[in-house]
Amino acid sequence: MKQLVVAVICLSMFSTSLFAQKKGKQLVWEENFTAATLNDEDWNFELGDGCPNICGWGNNERQVYTQENHELKDGQLIITAKKEGDLYTSTRITTQGKQEFQYGYIEIKAKLPTGQGIWPAFWMLGSNITEKGWPWSGEIDILEYVGKEPHMVYTSLHTQDSHGETINSKKTAFENIEEGYHTFAIDWDAERIIFFVDEQPVYTFAPENKTEAVWPFDQPFYILVNMAIGGNFGGPEVDDTIFPQQYSIDYIKVYQY
Repeated sequence: MKQLVVAVICLSMFSTSLFAQKKGKQLVWEENFTAATLNDEDWNFELGDGCPNICGWGNNERQVYTQENHELKDGQLIITAKKEGDLYTSTRITTQGKQEFQYGYIEIKAKLPTGQGIWPAFWMLGSNITEKGWPWSGEIDILEYVGKEPHMVYTSLHTQDSHGETINSKKTAFENIEEGYHTFAIDWDAERIIFFVDEQPVYTFAPENKTEAVWPFDQPFYILVNMAIGGNFGGPEVDDTIFPQQYSIDYIKVYQY
């Protein structure tokens, strides 16, 4: 009983500390999706299948992105993946060139879609990607979920040092992650990036040797939200009986000192 009490106290202290840490920063940007349409001063649509530059969006993904596969309803962004004939469709949005952030506590609250072949994500790319290219720009995958692996959440980083491969990564089991809404976040500063699921730390990246190839995370990054279908990670098999599937986002918030 004594050990249980100590464990509860420690957990309570940690939760309080994390809450204070997040709230100790200032809320500098938030998207609550309460308008009738996405604010084009904050958001861009990325459309099509990635061709001719990166067909399949670099991952052999099957979907074509459109502006029609989303809606704002009851303070939510709802992205709907569909299968219509031989065509898979979805939506992908970014804040590139409009809302970019260097460091902070960056959080999404979302309800995940499910099923074989589905691949929702909340992630960030370095703002220098147009000059440096990927993976020199760096990539922060705050949330990735693939329907072929139920109850698992992926949190990952891509760098030139890893040649873009997912070696700086962790997948964590959450038995009820498909039920209801959950939060996915990073706490990012000049020394490390800590990933959180429901305010529980799941992975920390803090390399000692912060060369450009190892640590491209000392520059502004922009936000991406999308739901892919199939591809190298989400597929290759896709269960066509699961469609339509909805990825629902309640909010995105950025806190900084």
